[in-house]
Amino acid sequence: MKKIDEYQGKKVLVMGFGISGINAAHLLVKLGANVTANDKATPKNNDIVDDLEADGIKVITGDNPISLANEGFDVVVKNPGIPYDNPLVAAFVKQGTTIITEAELGWQIFDGHLVSVTGSNGKTTTTTLTQLMIAENAKHQVKYAGNIGISFSKIAEDLGPDDTLVTELSSFQLLGALTIHPHIAIITNIFSNHLDYHKTRENYINAKLNITRNQTKDDFLVINWDRDEWQKIAQRSQATIVPFSRLNKSHEGSYVEDGMIYWRGQEVMPTKDIRLIGPQNVENALAAIAAAKLSGVTNDAIKKVLTTFSGVRHRLQYVMEYQERLFYNDSKSTDIEATEVALQGFDRPVILLAGGLDRGYTFERLVPYFKKHVKAMIVFGECKDKMKDVGNQAGVPVVESENAITAVPEAWKLSEPGDVILLSPANASWDQFPSFEVRGDKFIEAVEELTGKKEQ
Repeated sequence: MKKIDEYQGKKVLVMGFGISGINAAHLLVKLGANVTANDKATPKNNDIVDDLEADGIKVITGDNPISLANEGFDVVVKNPGIPYDNPLVAAFVKQGTTIITEAELGWQIFDGHLVSVTGSNGKTTTTTLTQLMIAENAKHQVKYAGNIGISFSKIAEDLGPDDTLVTELSSFQLLGALTIHPHIAIITNIFSNHLDYHKTRENYINAKLNITRNQTKDDFLVINWDRDEWQKIAQRSQATIVPFSRLNKSHEGSYVEDGMIYWRGQEVMPTKDIRLIGPQNVENALAAIAAAKLSGVTNDAIKKVLTTFSGVRHRLQYVMEYQERLFYNDSKSTDIEATEVALQGFDRPVILLAGGLDRGYTFERLVPYFKKHVKAMIVFGECKDKMKDVGNQAGVPVVESENAITAVPEAWKLSEPGDVILLSPANASWDQFPSFEVRGDKFIEAVEELTGKKEQ
């Protein structure tokens, strides 16, 4: 941990009691700040409040009182999920108060080698693969943190100058990233996500590009080269560009040719040996390989990881096989693009479980994927009528169900040996579940109840 004094005697407000917010509040006390912690909700667990107050932190719950804007805070550390049009946040913006996220605080105390990953899809898998590959050859600690569910600042406290941290950073986190400076930054792809938060696609792209804003020519931006738009986006970075591509050969980075993965013209391994299924995971592997090779990782270490790693929970996660049916949990597919790539990963008939929060999107672009890959659909949630309409357009039998749990036995009734039963909702979970993780866990529990087996 790097010793810094910029918070000594400063008045800091931490907004949000998530894992990152609580860790940030305690860290700021160690850094000498006068800390107030605020959450709009009242925690059900009193231990959270007790622990904060025991550390000398003033705690305010049950509201985001606008009066806090008049208390002279020097810095606000905001939960990434709190939008900037929140009245209290908007008041701080109007005042010109410095607003950061916990990831920025983590960077300020971090004293090692930073690799950061962002993108619309594939972030967590790419982050995990990168960390595993670098760790295979490392003599020092290699950890991951960030949007992957582990506090950046908490991990950064325990790392030294020779250690490496691989961080997954969301667009929400990057909006509050002022000085973050990864030596290697990765952009997996950019689609049109979270426009309810960012309002426009350009705002969303600009947030993603904060990952490379402080990079120089001595740093590296590893970026997907499979679309012209992403190639143009790369031109906005000052870093040395390292492309990865499943479709376009580029000797400057990692790419696929005739079923073989190459790094700058040298063979690494066949794509067929990657244990993760689907073209999207070839792309994730290419991104991780580029970062790993830039970090000095050997081909043998890369091969070991890619031939053994079976996936991140909720991200096209293999659950089990039962009576010749394969169950997959892809609850993290909260947008259309993620479901598209998930379906492309299977050469067996798919019983698709889909639906969720209605954000106003339409799903006609899924029709050709349904025609090619989907045998039947179980739809649920606010979007079930829209999903049903698209299924009908594709000529796919559709059954309505209450949610992702009740959909499991319905899918089983429609399945035959050789089929895949896939939860890949194409929608967020918040109409029925607090998170995609809970939705995925409940799906797995339903599969276990149906089969009498535990996930593998």
